[in-house]
Amino acid sequence: MAGIAKRYGATVALGGVDLEARAGEVLALVGENGAGKSTLMKVLAGAVVPDAGEMRLDGTPYRPRGPAEARRAGVAMIYQELSLAPHLSVAENVLLGCEPRRGIFVDRGALCARARQALAQVGRAELDLELRVGALGPADAQLVEIARAVALDAKVLVLDEPTSSLGREDVARLFALVRKLRASGVAIVYISHALEEVMELADRAVVLRDGVSVASFERAELSAQKLVAAMVGREVSELYPRSDSRVGEVIARVNSLTGVRRPKNASLELRRGEVLGVAGLIGAGRTELLRAIFGLDRVVSGELKVLALEGARTPGERWRQGVGMASEDRKREGLALARPIAENLCLPRLDRVARGGWTTPNRIEDAAREWIAKLGVKCASAAQPVGQLSGGNQQKVALARLLYCDADVLLLDEPTRGVDVAAKAEIYRLIDELARGARPRAVLVVSSYLPELFGICDRIAVMARGELGLARAVEELDEEAVMFEAAGGVR
Repeated sequence: MAGIAKRYGATVALGGVDLEARAGEVLALVGENGAGKSTLMKVLAGAVVPDAGEMRLDGTPYRPRGPAEARRAGVAMIYQELSLAPHLSVAENVLLGCEPRRGIFVDRGALCARARQALAQVGRAELDLELRVGALGPADAQLVEIARAVALDAKVLVLDEPTSSLGREDVARLFALVRKLRASGVAIVYISHALEEVMELADRAVVLRDGVSVASFERAELSAQKLVAAMVGREVSELYPRSDSRVGEVIARVNSLTGVRRPKNASLELRRGEVLGVAGLIGAGRTELLRAIFGLDRVVSGELKVLALEGARTPGERWRQGVGMASEDRKREGLALARPIAENLCLPRLDRVARGGWTTPNRIEDAAREWIAKLGVKCASAAQPVGQLSGGNQQKVALARLLYCDADVLLLDEPTRGVDVAAKAEIYRLIDELARGARPRAVLVVSSYLPELFGICDRIAVMARGELGLARAVEELDEEAVMFEAAGGVR
């Protein structure tokens, strides 16, 4: 790719980027949200038409008129936001757009055989081929998408944040597959905010910032410090800020909470001024725990008591009690992407800006501006659709909503998923300020990233098969002990 440029109105998404991917290597493409990584790869995959520049594939001119033409040429891209058809079966999704035919009809036998072979290569040969993809969990859906690229026998494979929904075992399978494809001569472009993945897999790394390439490192030169400095244009001195902890009284208590499937008899205490982390594997029931506490999922038995308040069962009642939640899936259920930032921020408590039961867009925007400024949300205005923001700024809006609603108990499910290193540092700083600032809150954090939990939490509890273990001080734990417990070892 040479001199690739793309503008959206006054916004320069790509300012003339050069990129070279070699057969049989893993090229890491890193940068902050909004740096241009995904746009550049969409140009390669035929989903975006560049304003300028040229591409060559295997030495011949390459200018796809759409994703289907790019796939036929041997370029496959796995997007961070999965592009699956939820109403179709697993087999149909794996071969979507390149179904084997017998005359004018789809050859179901050949389709299922090729789909099974591709799924076996990504470690999911046992998946039911006739199951609707909409019924799959995030991890299996991600692997179906990767199996689709494998089935295409691609020369160039682009993976955009491929591990964001995967557990440790699935990540290990993916890494083994990436190495296998590299050994077979496939050029792999790997986009990830997880620098430890880059350090483990990459043969080279290219850093984008503000739509241009600013640095390139061969494997021997790679270090997390160099990558971060190139990404943000400055040194990030402290990723996990920790103020002095002043743990106060218990302000919320979960007693023997049991959901329809999970959690099972979970109990915990949330103290003012403390960050309590919940670790565990995907499917352990961590998200279900938060959803049950917040009233999103039905509770079979048990309860949450907030201070002296009782009886709340719905999310609306929880908001009024001072309990707020930021969902792990901000795209589908955490934010209304087509609506303005101000509406997203104020929606749970519109009564706070109402006069005589009525409110106006101006009042909502006035209320939102304060929190947009306090959290440093980068946006054109409070009226901008939240879907136009970068992932990090979307996450800030989700957190600003908790502050606007004056929540004392914050339930944060994967609060830094899909955001870059600089945005993570800002979110960690905000969590530290919320828990240990002038008005300490109680923060409950679910995360699949153990360094994050050890960096920001005071105590960690491990969840396995729906059961929540005893919360212990981080000083008493290490990552190996947490993973052993999460995998079902003796507590």
